[in-house]
Amino acid sequence: MYAVVDLETTGTRTSWHDRVVEIAVVRLAESGRTIDEWCTLVNPDRDLGPQEIHGITAAEARRAPRFADLAGQVVERLAGHTVVAHNLVFDAGFLTAEFAKLGYQVPVEAGRGLCTMRLAGHFLPAAARSLQACRSAAGLGRHRAHSALHDARAAAELFAFYLRQAGRPAPWAPLVHEAQRVWWPAVVGNDLPPVTRRRAEDREPHFLTRLVDRLPRLRDPQGDAYLDLLDRALLDRHISATEADHLVATADRLGLARADVEGLHRGYLKSLAVVALQDQVLTAAERRDLDAVAGLLGLTTGDVDRSLADAGGAAESARERWRLAAGDLVVFTGSMTPAREVWEDTARRHGLDVGGNVTKKTRLLVAADPDTMSGKAKKAHQYGIPIVHPTAYRTMLDEMLVATRV
Repeated sequence: MYAVVDLETTGTRTSWHDRVVEIAVVRLAESGRTIDEWCTLVNPDRDLGPQEIHGITAAEARRAPRFADLAGQVVERLAGHTVVAHNLVFDAGFLTAEFAKLGYQVPVEAGRGLCTMRLAGHFLPAAARSLQACRSAAGLGRHRAHSALHDARAAAELFAFYLRQAGRPAPWAPLVHEAQRVWWPAVVGNDLPPVTRRRAEDREPHFLTRLVDRLPRLRDPQGDAYLDLLDRALLDRHISATEADHLVATADRLGLARADVEGLHRGYLKSLAVVALQDQVLTAAERRDLDAVAGLLGLTTGDVDRSLADAGGAAESARERWRLAAGDLVVFTGSMTPAREVWEDTARRHGLDVGGNVTKKTRLLVAADPDTMSGKAKKAHQYGIPIVHPTAYRTMLDEMLVATRV
């Protein structure tokens, strides 16, 4: 009968290439009783926009299906139903834009559906326009905003309140009858399971747990490609989901067993210990750094102790650390605090060049979310350019300034 829809998007304007990143549909019977719910994240294949608002990370969205893969399921849930949304103009605009990108026209528009924000003028004339304000005026509780499923549930409850107030037949009965007859395009569906947000307490599994356990071999692994990738991943002392995927894929491509990878990690930790002890002094900051890297590599503080003991007597020369230098080309992407322009001005004041796009000459990409699917990030992955969080970039900038004073 009714399909209550809510979307989370990368921005507010389809004309600026904003996309859907989460969609929820709550279907209601004529009485307002909930029949079923469906919600999934959507891979927008671009930067996620104001993540501080919708709270969706690129690590979550990048593993979700694209809208093209979900279009059939969306049609199945909306066809024959009257579409309801809080601010239907917004949600209808994004739905029609997503289908239009696939070459389909769908009967989703303000004149064909019901908007709980507009209906408030009839049933809750004193309420402000927000969903929460309308719910409060209707005597309904607070809800979790900016989550498609929670917002759709909240709008469904509000609409059920309107149904009770309207009585039968509802004044919009002609719309309901028309929705049951209106034509929808035949979109090939699939049975892709929905990809939902992780709960706050759910963490991304350590990438080592995702390596296929094989029988250890008796030869030394050729792990240069893996270690080179590990160098880049650990620049910001964080292994993003994207980097973890690349490490797992590289280990698999090289035929490395888990035992091989663990051996490479211990050797890597030892090389960092050698660097830390070059001046014969281990600072508290250096120890914290080694402990942090050990944790990321699936090693322990005991492994750090052993690496330091071995490194103290090592004769091998330490390889030079990756550093920024004056004249390096740095590019920024994503919604940052403070604003991106502030980061760019600071970089220029310290002698770095700032680019608007990633090229082969780019030294570093600074991303608000290192898992971003922005065009800049795609180029960086293509050219093997490190991607780091602004916090790590700030540390690199400080290290560059210290190095220039020495």
